[in-house]
Amino acid sequence: MELSVSGLAVARGGVRVLEGIAFTLRGGEALILRGPNGAGKTTLLRTLAGLQPAEAGVIAAPPEAIAYAAHADGIKAVLSVAENLEFWAGVYGTAGIDAALEGMDLVALRDRRAAHLSAGQKRRLGLARLLVTGRPVWLLDEPTVSLDVASVALFAGVVRRHLSGGGLALIATHVDLGLGEAGVLDLGGFKARAGAKAGAMSGAFDEAFG
Repeated sequence: MELSVSGLAVARGGVRVLEGIAFTLRGGEALILRGPNGAGKTTLLRTLAGLQPAEAGVIAAPPEAIAYAAHADGIKAVLSVAENLEFWAGVYGTAGIDAALEGMDLVALRDRRAAHLSAGQKRRLGLARLLVTGRPVWLLDEPTVSLDVASVALFAGVVRRHLSGGGLALIATHVDLGLGEAGVLDLGGFKARAGAKAGAMSGAFDEAFG
């Protein structure tokens, strides 16, 4: 399993923000994206997820390998916790939600409607969807937002198990997830030259979980 990027340029709002990005991630590896707000972390992740076109460069990954967790939790308020996960399992053609419930400590909440969850519980449910995708490449955009310290540690354990099983992860976060050997990609080194215009293919896309 491998995610490989070379010569990648990405744009936001008609302006190129990053260019010349190159890295390779293999099974068992994680890479942390660093950079101040507005540096292009979300734009890069959305481009890698296929939600907006790249300005230049090559993105290579096996078909149907990528799962993207964005800022939105992407849950249906009228469904229960279990029903939300069953919905996503159906979308991705996987079976069983028990591991996802256990992984994000949602077993006791499985029958509670999502509308009645706290912000942190909703975030845990949103992240639990990763565990029903069956996809090895995780692109995570500030995944620990709304999580307390205990839930951050819980999610860090989920990521570590994903890596130990041969998965890989690219994570935009300012929180130390204790991933040990994870590499760091500082986007400051890939800032596009001033005034660079985006090509005609760039446009606005709704944030999604893909």
